[in-house]
Amino acid sequence: MESGMPLTGGQRALIRESWRRLSGKPEQHGLVLFTRLFDLDPDLLPLFQYNCKQFSSPQECLSAPEFLDHIRKVMLVIDAAVSHLENLSCLEEYLCNLGKKHQAVGVKIESFSTVGESLLYMLEKCLGTAFSPEVQEAWSQLYSAVVKAMQRGWDTLPEGD
Repeated sequence: MESGMPLTGGQRALIRESWRRLSGKPEQHGLVLFTRLFDLDPDLLPLFQYNCKQFSSPQECLSAPEFLDHIRKVMLVIDAAVSHLENLSCLEEYLCNLGKKHQAVGVKIESFSTVGESLLYMLEKCLGTAFSPEVQEAWSQLYSAVVKAMQRGWDTLPEGD
């Protein structure tokens, strides 16, 4: 899996260190990310339905136990990417399948740029002064690699279709 430009050793160190600072409260940080996502694009709210229940507001969604479970899963995916910085290609099949799942529920590829913006916002808010331009660039590179792998899920159709 390539991101266009491979991460340097320094970038990998910046990602690991910044993620380590956040690792104690993944749900709290995920709430920051998704609150920002819904602020930037409220039209994404209908994508999150559980047991055919439509949320009437982002706040209702953000407090639902099912959505908190989704936040935990998203944070685990980020954690997996950080844990495999030396060999992101080992996550290729998993991320491609994750892309297929997102496509199946109606997520548009364009929404990933808003998610990326929300991720960087969360990192900035939660890291404070430790969120330097170098940290931002490193995370942008990593996120780009993850999204490219997920997008391959859109590009691959099952055999026989």
